[in-house]
Amino acid sequence: MKMVSLFYCFVCFVILQAAVWFSTNLQFVNASFADKSFLVMIILSIPTSMTAYYGSKFGYSAFEESVWAIRFFGFAVSYLVFPLLTWYFLGESMLNIKTMSCVVLSFLIILIQVYF
Repeated sequence: MKMVSLFYCFVCFVILQAAVWFSTNLQFVNASFADKSFLVMIILSIPTSMTAYYGSKFGYSAFEESVWAIRFFGFAVSYLVFPLLTWYFLGESMLNIKTMSCVVLSFLIILIQVYF
């Protein structure tokens, strides 16, 4: 059950981070959204909140009722999603020492939270 909850937590946090990324950065991806970015933010606010809620709920079960573990896990997932979306949609490379170091650290945070 722990691994199933962990999987659902991960999926929810990926969706959460993608929704947050689009709600804040879609204005830079497409000029036609620049003047509609507030509307995009409003539309994505409920799905974003719902995925945060369910991600935390699944994480609480998966991480043996540790809110701190959920926080670190969510942060680590954000550092996996953000660089990929930023590279794909905005062309900003994540292949520099600073960003890659953070991505590696994110993987380490996930491993620490899951296995220790």
